[in-house]
This record gives sequence, C-alpha cells and structure tokens, in this order.
Amino acid sequence: MGTENEGPARIVAGVDGSPSSRAALAWAVRQAELTGAAVDAVTAWQYPAGYGWPAPVLQSFDFAAAAGQALAEAVEAVATRHGGVEIRQRVVQDHPATALLAAADGAELLVVGNRGRGGFAGTLLGSVSQHCVHHARCPVVVVRTD
Repeated sequence: MGTENEGPARIVAGVDGSPSSRAALAWAVRQAELTGAAVDAVTAWQYPAGYGWPAPVLQSFDFAAAAGQALAEAVEAVATRHGGVEIRQRVVQDHPATALLAAADGAELLVVGNRGRGGFAGTLLGSVSQHCVHHARCPVVVVRTD
C-alpha cells in the first residue's frame, strides 16, 4: 500500500497502443482490482528524429493529442470490464522508458508489455521493457502476448 501522504497504492502501466501494452494495461487493472490499487496508465511521445527539422508536415500534427487518443481508447476498452478500478491517464512528452521510470517512482508495481511499437519482432524484450526491468525502483511485470 502507498504511504499515508500518497493515498492508495499505485500500479503504473505503460501503454503505447501495441497489443502487448494493451495486455499489460488489462493485467494491471485486474491486479488493481485484487489489491485495491489505482492504475496510472502512462503513454509517452516524442517528436520524430529527422533531417531538416522541423518538417512542414510534422509541424501541423498534434503528437500529444494522438497519443492521448490512443491512450483513451486503450483505457476505455479495459475500463468497461473493470469499472471499480480508478484508472488515471497520463500523457508525457519524453522517452518512454524515462517517462515510465519517473511515473513508477513510489509505485507498488510497474507493468509493461514485452514488445512495443518499434524494434525487432523476434526479440524477447523490447528496449523500453528491458530498460524498465533493469532500472525501476519497484517490481516490474512484463506481460507477453503471442
């Protein structure tokens, strides 16, 4: 449980819209249901790296809104099945691993999917989940999908 100043225990779930992150969010919400914790569903976004920045097409795209929309859709899909769990949505402009580690500071648990939106499909862990496993200050659950 969280300390008196922090309120209820927190479980942080990393969400990037990938199937494994949606499974991680569902796992985190089921765990919160069992333990009475609240869930902080966190998604992070960054401006894409590119040459000649800022590209005119990218200047008009609202990355924060797109990330927030993807997060809201993932949360809505899980919340309909687990209405008694408080799920707080956080959209952060930062590297995903950095954002998740910061969000998980003081949390009971950090839950991530094994593979996100990038990288090599054949690897066991993605770079973000691997970084979280090695650097989080709380226990980390990695949810694997087929």
